[in-house]
Amino acid sequence: MLTLRDALVGTALPMLAESRLLFKLWLKNPRKIGAVAVSSPELAAAMARQVPRGPGYVVELGGGTGSVTKALLKAGTPPEELIVLERDPTLHKLLQERYPGVKVLLGDAAKLQSLLRREGIDHVKAIVSSLPLITMKRSLQDRITAQIFSVLKPGAPLIQFTYSLFSPIPRRRFGVHGEVEDRVLQNLPPAHVWVYRKPLTHTSRAAEHRSVA
Repeated sequence: MLTLRDALVGTALPMLAESRLLFKLWLKNPRKIGAVAVSSPELAAAMARQVPRGPGYVVELGGGTGSVTKALLKAGTPPEELIVLERDPTLHKLLQERYPGVKVLLGDAAKLQSLLRREGIDHVKAIVSSLPLITMKRSLQDRITAQIFSVLKPGAPLIQFTYSLFSPIPRRRFGVHGEVEDRVLQNLPPAHVWVYRKPLTHTSRAAEHRSVA
């Protein structure tokens, strides 16, 4: 039986075929698909480089066709510690076929905390997001951002790319620090990789000190 993966190109989908798939899905539902082109390998690698080393779960939001997933695995994230969230059923199925060792969840980032708890996960060491936050309605953007920081360990990074020159997250409103860590010109269009962290509170600093001592 021919799978979706085989139909699109076997073991590795060319970026052109991936972009065509994204474009078709975007035409069907522009609100659900945030991008009509695949992230370049350079952008995916730039995002993966920001993930801290060491044990702990990494969550990717908006897996798409898997270019960032591939970069995360290549950079050293163990497949059993990688969780990919994708809300489009076609892309969800594609990701499952391409990365059988990775936990690929079908769902909405606005319900991230409950989705992870179903998997027995309360906190993660990093979140890598390809979601088009800057184009979302403020209410949805706020819900997703709140969900993200509710599951990140204190001081853990949210790694988010954007084509915009401006921060895709209102830092003051959420009380987070964030800055551009990389600029990727080898992407169409050029992209910025932002890294955000919520400052450690006095309580979390004390807990972190106890765990090290």
